[in-house]
Amino acid sequence: MNQRKTLSTILSNNVRYVALVAAILIFLVILLGGMVRVTGSGGACPDWPTCLGQWTPPSGNSALINYLHRVATILVVPTLLFAVVATWRQSRTERWIGFPLYSALALLVGQIALGAILSLNYATGFDQLISILHLALSLATLGLVLIAIVIAFYQTHNPINENVSRRMVFRSPFAQLSVLALITVFILLISGAVVAASGTRTACSAWAVCNPFEAPDNPAVWINFIHRGIVGLASVVMLALLIKSWQTQRSQPVILVSATAGVILFFAQALLGIKLTVGFPTYLLGLHEATAVAMWAALVVLVSGVGVAGRSVADEALDRASIIGRRGLWRDFLMLTKPIVVALLLVTTFAGMVIGARAWPPINVILWTLLGGFMAAGGSGAINQYIDRFDDIKMQRTQKRPIPSGRLTPAEGLAFGVALALVSFFLMVAFVNLLAALLSLAGIIYYVLIYSIFLKKTTVQNIVIGGGAGAIPPLVGWAAATGSLNIPSLFLFAVVFMWTPPHFWALALVRRKDYARAGVPMLPVVRGEKETRWQIFLYTLELVGLTLLLPLFGLGGSIYLIGAGLLGAWLLYAAWKVWRQGGNKVAWKMYRYSSMYLAFIFLVLMIDRLI
Repeated sequence: MNQRKTLSTILSNNVRYVALVAAILIFLVILLGGMVRVTGSGGACPDWPTCLGQWTPPSGNSALINYLHRVATILVVPTLLFAVVATWRQSRTERWIGFPLYSALALLVGQIALGAILSLNYATGFDQLISILHLALSLATLGLVLIAIVIAFYQTHNPINENVSRRMVFRSPFAQLSVLALITVFILLISGAVVAASGTRTACSAWAVCNPFEAPDNPAVWINFIHRGIVGLASVVMLALLIKSWQTQRSQPVILVSATAGVILFFAQALLGIKLTVGFPTYLLGLHEATAVAMWAALVVLVSGVGVAGRSVADEALDRASIIGRRGLWRDFLMLTKPIVVALLLVTTFAGMVIGARAWPPINVILWTLLGGFMAAGGSGAINQYIDRFDDIKMQRTQKRPIPSGRLTPAEGLAFGVALALVSFFLMVAFVNLLAALLSLAGIIYYVLIYSIFLKKTTVQNIVIGGGAGAIPPLVGWAAATGSLNIPSLFLFAVVFMWTPPHFWALALVRRKDYARAGVPMLPVVRGEKETRWQIFLYTLELVGLTLLLPLFGLGGSIYLIGAGLLGAWLLYAAWKVWRQGGNKVAWKMYRYSSMYLAFIFLVLMIDRLI
């Protein structure tokens, strides 16, 4: 009995995480299934569940996509079964989690059956209809699992009495608008699947209508015309959702973030759809599919969060009333982006463009890259301030930031950061190139997930390892200008990576009491001031040595070498004073000088490449 109870407790405690894994796998299933559908590669694996009679990855892109789709589908089954078992015969509140999981499992069985039919009878004439139904079941399955996840996480922080019947409530106009948005987007996704399945994507090469002066004259054009009409209707609904969410949900992080993300993903998908009217690169097709599924997921989370919260009109009126009379709002949002830090990162981004191209890049590339870079770095900074909001209250340097001071709610800060991060990625994809966009996204994930969440409060090496996030912008610039990376570009990454520890340790010396109060294991807090001063000098020696070696690898000539030598001597002198003299005044000068040093070293290298 005790063993059974222990197993039951373990399963119950982990159901939300297992369900989350299942949701990720279902996302991959839908994405890969969409790739199979839009590329017309469904016939590459005519058997099922194997692919060409084998379980190992086949050769050929079409067969490989089918193979990966089937592997993801097979992995979903035991994962979802585990989640179902975790809620079986549990308390009444946990059955509220179980019901959508049971339903999802049933739909998954139907989805797998349809997938098998598509594979075994691909040329029967019913493949288009079955593929559309297959997508509908996939979206519904993902939606049900996400509903279970939202309820599970909600109940973790808001336990519900077992004797109380819990149901989702949609009492306010915003709640009803969120349901309308979900329904509209579902219809939109199905209509998009009809366009893809019917092979009529190219019937309308213009946007937003095929021909503004003529009515559609054939079925292919009609299919596109209706789909674009649904896009227009959905656009109105989504804009209304965005406005209403920021008016009435500013105290609700899950609701505000999911609503904002859903709207941005909607318009990003539309942007990618416009791009697809003039070409069909595989990566763009895949990203278009992934964006659509992510949008659906965000809206399901939104509706689930709204329903579970069950807010009334009066609750939302309080949020609306709290906006009235607020001043300096745009300044507060700007401060969330850490503009001084972002400015330095943009210098390295721009320098990376010029150094990589050995010339001034086209003005449109410069503008889009710097705008995307600002949004990526600013969004990361805003999310970081949301994560650090409780620590910021304890630190004199950060107490007056918008979130800890109360000028912005945590929900507003997080939603703003997520919005900037998403917009930056899609702008880079649409107007720069995919490599630059992926590098920018990697920088966001590195800073938010690896540094802010995992490293910052767990290891004294937080700045050393976390410095990689700030070292990515010059790579973004290089990739934006050249479309590729090479060995010399990695040395720009190394320069910023080596620069980061002495720069931030100098600040940590000045603010060591702040970091101690917040429980952040910065080097001066853990190993003392003397060791920190020595490490600053040691890392500065290594940094200057690295910059002087760059000409050996094709980066910089005589002009750069002279400039790097002078700048290095200046920084080494500042670091030497920190080591030998100590004191906050000297450390603060080192912090300021190191900022100027990084900007100037990239400026000198950029000038050298242009001359």
